Amino acid sequence: MLFITNRAPLGDRAAAANSTFNFDPKCNAPSCEVFYCLRNQANQYTELGSTGFMQQLKQSPYQQLLFYIHGFSNQPEPDIFPRAQQLQQYFDQHQHNHIQVVPIIWPCDTDIGIVKDYWDDQKSADASGMAFARVLQKLLVWQQSNLDDPCLKRMNVLAHSMGNRVLRETLYRWEHDYLGKGVPLIFRHIFLVAADVNNQTLGHAEPGRLISQAARNVSVYFASDDLALRASKVSNLANGIASRRLGHSGPEDKSQLAQNVYSIDCDDINTHYDFPKGHSYFINQTHQQPGVVFQHLLNTLISGRVNATLANQSHQLSEHTP
Repeated sequence: MLFITNRAPLGDRAAAANSTFNFDPKCNAPSCEVFYCLRNQANQYTELGSTGFMQQLKQSPYQQLLFYIHGFSNQPEPDIFPRAQQLQQYFDQHQHNHIQVVPIIWPCDTDIGIVKDYWDDQKSADASGMAFARVLQKLLVWQQSNLDDPCLKRMNVLAHSMGNRVLRETLYRWEHDYLGKGVPLIFRHIFLVAADVNNQTLGHAEPGRLISQAARNVSVYFASDDLALRASKVSNLANGIASRRLGHSGPEDKSQLAQNVYSIDCDDINTHYDFPKGHSYFINQTHQQPGVVFQHLLNTLISGRVNATLANQSHQLSEHTP
């Protein structure tokens, strides 16, 4: 599985491409470097370099790419790679060589206590935006330098929980550091799942407005009984910040949104797939067949259009309620 990370490597490493790469489990500070890598198997990784990485994506038999940005307090092996593999299996079950999942791994903390861990990860998410903005700029330059033989794969993003903060900051830094004003339409779809950002962040005057500029369509999945986002609100209140979360209540004012932003209420089904938290409901936590939200996401990728409700996927909802 190909992946991109700004987590610091362990010990000394060779600068050449195709060298061994290992995460430093004790370092959760964002690296000033970005590493383009291949996961050979659990705990065995190879650094490819940006050129080799992009060439592998171009030559891959998959038709579309889905960059997956994980949430807070996630570690590579216990959390991120297994979840990305589960997503990949879901896509391959539907159609082989259609959607390729590419994790974007940013450094999360492992402190004891959710509030300390949460605030450390918020700082890391913000700082990671600068590193991943370089990734987007390098991708743009690579595309422009290969116009005689372009990569025609459609690119998409799935940001989960605090991964939405990473995405927002990445686009902000990309505009600020490289582009001047606005960002290009580089993605076909952006999926914001259980987004742990302010529920006003997609408004015309807010920093998250760049998310709707960067994609043809933006889907916001939210659920009012998401217990993780309730805890997030408590954590923010403990630090003097009172704000509803986008993944908890949906956008605050739809009149302030771009026309390509769609809100999908998942309140009736989220705990079916992630009981009792109802937070990671885009996959099935019981590792059975994919659920309604994944099917909605898949239908969007296949059709290129967004259905603003889950109604046409409801027949796939399990009758068993935990």
